[in-house]
Amino acid sequence: MSQTPAVTNLLIANIVAYLATSVLNTAKIYGLFALFPTDSFFFEWWQPVTYMFLHGGFSHLFFNMFALWMFGRGLEMEMGTKRFLIYYFVCGIGAALVQLGIAQIDVANLADTPALLWDYLRTPTLGASGAVFGLLLAFGMLHPNATIMLLIPPIPMKAKWFVIIYGLIELIFGVTGSFDSIAHFAHLGGMFWGWLLLVWWRHQDRKRFGY
Repeated sequence: MSQTPAVTNLLIANIVAYLATSVLNTAKIYGLFALFPTDSFFFEWWQPVTYMFLHGGFSHLFFNMFALWMFGRGLEMEMGTKRFLIYYFVCGIGAALVQLGIAQIDVANLADTPALLWDYLRTPTLGASGAVFGLLLAFGMLHPNATIMLLIPPIPMKAKWFVIIYGLIELIFGVTGSFDSIAHFAHLGGMFWGWLLLVWWRHQDRKRFGY
């Protein structure tokens, strides 16, 4: 039996969902389960959960699942399966809520351009990236001096600096609108909600165990 059942089952669920979108009606699946702005005709209440299991292509799926496998296994063994699952979904749902908030601002800004607004309301957000960014944040907070080997460029970096630099890059891209097909604020939202939950758990554990 796997020592990390949550990570194993999340990997399976994401891969199965990707295969389903590859062989079935992709547009219909996205229309039901990807995340749309609340003003969109396609929005449904369950989408802040289900969007995490859909991906826009193989590379999108691969990099998210690689990060889940790379960082998630150690975090699950350290946190325990129950806490890990709570953390993962809080980060993913929190990222969705941030994205929906940003979408409200974008919808208001596009109110005078109906064609652009119509396209925006039909554009979904999907992927496990918000939850994965939460995992990166947790790894950086729990193991700040652990060394991470970057892929591009292939250089070692301490986890705390990796998380800080990555977060700053996402913030800059989000504010400047660079790579606007990527939900940068959702990524930051996953990190923010993960940070809140880790701080809360640390406070509760100190009260419980007296340290």
